[in-house]
Amino acid sequence: MLVKRASAQSVNHKVFVRSTKAGNAVKVYREQYLRDDIPCGSQLCTLCAEISVPDAKGDFPVPVLSSAPNSTTKRGPHYVVIDTNVALKAIDLLEHPGCLYDVIVPQIVLEEVRNRSLPIYARLRALTAGHDKRFYVFHNEFRSETHVERTPGESINDRNDRAIRRVAKWYSEHLAKVKKAPQVLLLTNDKKNLELAHKDGINASTLHSYIAEYKDSGDLLDIIPAEESFTKESQTQIYPNYYSSSQILAGIKNGFLHQGKLQISRYNYLEASVHTEAYPKPLLVIGRESMNRAFDGDKVVLEILPKSKWRSPLNNIADEENVDANIAAENDDGQAIVTDEERSILAKDALNAQHHEKVQPTARVVGIMKRNWRFYVGQVAPESVNDKIDSGALRSVFFVPLDKRIPRIRIRSRKPQALVDQRIVVAIDDWPVYSRSPQGHFVRALGEIESKSAETEAILLEHDIEYRPFPKAALDCLPQEGHDWKPGMNDPLFEKRRDLRDLLICSIDPPRCQDIDDALHARELPNGNYQVGVHIADVTHFVKASTPLDAEGALRGTSTYLVDKRIDMLPTLLGTDLCSLRPDVERYAFSVLWELDQNANIVSVEFTKSLIRSRYAFEYEEAQARIDDASQQDDLTKGMRALLKLSKKLKQKRLDAGALNLSSPEVKVMTDSETSDPSSVELKNVVDTMSLVEEFMLLANITVARKIYDAYPQTAMLRRHAAPPATNFDILNDQLRLRGQPQIDLESSKTLADSLDRIQDPNDPYFNTLVRIMATRCMMAAEYFAAGNFAQPEFRHYGLASEIYTHFTSPIRRYADIVAHRQLAGAIGYESLHASHYMKNKLDGICDNINMRHRNAQLAGRASIEYYVGQMLKDNESLQEGYVIRVFSNGFGVLVPRFGLESVVYLQDICNPDEAELDEDTYTLKIMQDGKSRSITVFDTIKVFVKSVKDNKGKRQVKMLLG
Repeated sequence: MLVKRASAQSVNHKVFVRSTKAGNAVKVYREQYLRDDIPCGSQLCTLCAEISVPDAKGDFPVPVLSSAPNSTTKRGPHYVVIDTNVALKAIDLLEHPGCLYDVIVPQIVLEEVRNRSLPIYARLRALTAGHDKRFYVFHNEFRSETHVERTPGESINDRNDRAIRRVAKWYSEHLAKVKKAPQVLLLTNDKKNLELAHKDGINASTLHSYIAEYKDSGDLLDIIPAEESFTKESQTQIYPNYYSSSQILAGIKNGFLHQGKLQISRYNYLEASVHTEAYPKPLLVIGRESMNRAFDGDKVVLEILPKSKWRSPLNNIADEENVDANIAAENDDGQAIVTDEERSILAKDALNAQHHEKVQPTARVVGIMKRNWRFYVGQVAPESVNDKIDSGALRSVFFVPLDKRIPRIRIRSRKPQALVDQRIVVAIDDWPVYSRSPQGHFVRALGEIESKSAETEAILLEHDIEYRPFPKAALDCLPQEGHDWKPGMNDPLFEKRRDLRDLLICSIDPPRCQDIDDALHARELPNGNYQVGVHIADVTHFVKASTPLDAEGALRGTSTYLVDKRIDMLPTLLGTDLCSLRPDVERYAFSVLWELDQNANIVSVEFTKSLIRSRYAFEYEEAQARIDDASQQDDLTKGMRALLKLSKKLKQKRLDAGALNLSSPEVKVMTDSETSDPSSVELKNVVDTMSLVEEFMLLANITVARKIYDAYPQTAMLRRHAAPPATNFDILNDQLRLRGQPQIDLESSKTLADSLDRIQDPNDPYFNTLVRIMATRCMMAAEYFAAGNFAQPEFRHYGLASEIYTHFTSPIRRYADIVAHRQLAGAIGYESLHASHYMKNKLDGICDNINMRHRNAQLAGRASIEYYVGQMLKDNESLQEGYVIRVFSNGFGVLVPRFGLESVVYLQDICNPDEAELDEDTYTLKIMQDGKSRSITVFDTIKVFVKSVKDNKGKRQVKMLLG
């Protein structure tokens, strides 16, 4: 590293020596400029006022830290320096209006938070951008007195903690020179950091000790992260320690250890799987001891168990109500990792352990590479609150998460009785080796259990959807609300746009769509071919790269659609006004224009930023009716008919190439327009105009993908869908064989598609759809990626049978499309590409986030449907037709197409489970019901009573009983 000082001082520099594979030594220089003119940010400081330098606009920075900072009952006026631990775990406390003002956020803290949690980074950034609480970012890495070098053998975390302590000490010494000097207090919940700070003479405190100094601090103390003194249940270690970093690195390098994402079964939280490159089948992790404190979604390190301990997956469902009651009854001094109920589940499954045909490699967790902790929603377990009246003393109670895969969390509260009937939010602080349960702290209450507002917010939090209002800094990037924006206004590139206002363009969307981001046109050319255009809202004209608005869109990643509301990726002014391609208004667009022959072959293509005026905003069924109406012979209708004709040819070409026609249970919930209460559930009606729009959006995405890849072969924003491993379909093919159905052929997407077409049951028209639903679950998930991360053959989108693909057509609701728009604009020379979109490491981070956000938004949408269907069924028991999709030793999974719901029928509700027998070879469960023998097999059509009940978590869920 070459370290330079901005002022006329000596230059320090450091050389790193790096060896190459050939054994040669390479000297690597890194430069970092250190300055003496970075201000402290205090209004009291006259020294920094003299050295402040103006920004690019000529404005001098306004000091953020108050000249009259807050005091507590035990401490006079003071500033606070926070460490990374506080920023990550106490963000709700930092945002609370009742405490923590005049806060110094060292630059190193901000960087660490950004690397570990983008949502918390965004919230911390919002605090530093506003001035209400006076949060100031101090660039310690660039101030000469506060810059620290990492010493030999020092860990990165220790170096960063030392840098934070240096900041606190420097501030104390620096401000001691001014009149009415305030105290400077370092806040940390890290025991080692606190001890080293005191040893170095730094004024430091834990969060708990500091907040206790506030008057009326009772409520504040409940939302403080747990400190080490709270987490220790016993002196006895009950979980194994994780391997050291050196052991993990060596083990992975030598192939003894493996890493991947832990995925806990939705049917049995005692079973998890991890996909790795080393094994064709996922590694099984069975039992809490083997999971070793890992959470669903954690990136874990695994050690393979001896082959004698390999086994097949669990064949039963965990009965949560019994397990939870068992846990709640245990005292704190209990040492067992598993409860009696869990032990019973594992014991009953022991005979299944060595079922040789289905045995899988089994492993245990020995390390955590990256935690997937988030905010969890649930309720306080009533059994753990012994007193009926809150005494005001801090008490330990159990929190029961809504997510079935998450263990109970121990929290502390002064008013647990008041929280019993509330839906609350909890954050995890730690899971030590001597604690059966993870430790956490109360964040806030959402409202009464089952209230609509609380349950909707719970869905958003459970799926990590950023739903809070857009920060002022982001909104300031837009024209003011009510401002009469017109095309060409303050637009230096307006002359480069192509005027397409003469074209008969229309949009075709779902009912009541407001964020219209795509429109189309078609017209016949003199040579008999067609000019076809896809016109996409030009969102990037308003959302400029590297602005607060862009950062907010990148964080959110996608819009989320719930039954009763939409959580926008971008502010409403953009989505429903300035960017929405509404009819009869001029709008900016990014257009793809093809010349297609009569067989929908591409003759030529061009890309242009454009100015358009849509003629009409159709709903799907409205457009279909107009196309079908022979009396309609206007040019707009003729254009839509041409689009429909060409779209059918495009679709047939895709299917001929092997595109898959998969399926998922899709329904729409109809709600009351005033109360938003659910009134009915309907299957989505499919009309040809849906396919019309889909085909041309696919064509645009494929065409744009080729263009941006040619321009940016390392960093083009693409989307791939990997071919599924053959082992993913082993069980489904085995079930089809027993049913006398053809096998699914995985040689190519074409053979897979053809084999799905051959699977039919003449007595059940839904059977093919059911198999497609089950096949979808065997597929790999599509993902965004930077082109340089894969070889070109791996770009292929298996499901669409396309060699290359991206997302370009929905920039109002997907951030990936915004990146593709910017890259396309650079590729055609419209404007230069921002550095963040051609730097591979930056794009990798963007892809990781939007892949996660896209998945979460889908899950949140499904959870919203499930909640509303549950509300509709809470006063009704309905007899419906269902299909058996899985069988276990103590129950079976059923899909009810009428409601698009999947649930479990537990044997204990319909018969004596001890008399049941599971035949895993035939996927058949034999039960005795009312003195009669009955067999239940996968694919069976059965009648089930469907109703909605509250579970022991206060969550309303669908319960099914055999009809």
